[in-house]
Amino acid sequence: MAVKEPPTGKIQAQASPKPKSALAKSEGRFLRVKLVHSLIGRPKLQREIVKGLGLRKISSEVVRKDCPEIWGMVNKVKHLVAVEVVEKK
Repeated sequence: MAVKEPPTGKIQAQASPKPKSALAKSEGRFLRVKLVHSLIGRPKLQREIVKGLGLRKISSEVVRKDCPEIWGMVNKVKHLVAVEVVEKK
């Protein structure tokens, strides 16, 4: 019985390209995120997410690219922020 040895070369992972519809959908779209509630008494994870979005004080606003990563962060703190979709920055 012959034993097969694994290949010794490195295997490079290839990223799958995004579908054209997804690129066209989010291209040119941005999210305006505004902090509307205080972070006092909030769990550390929520405070870190708000900081990761670039928000500091109540009423501070940032404009971020419309992508799934930002939407995931916004959904975690949706009770603290207001979101508006804008077409141009």
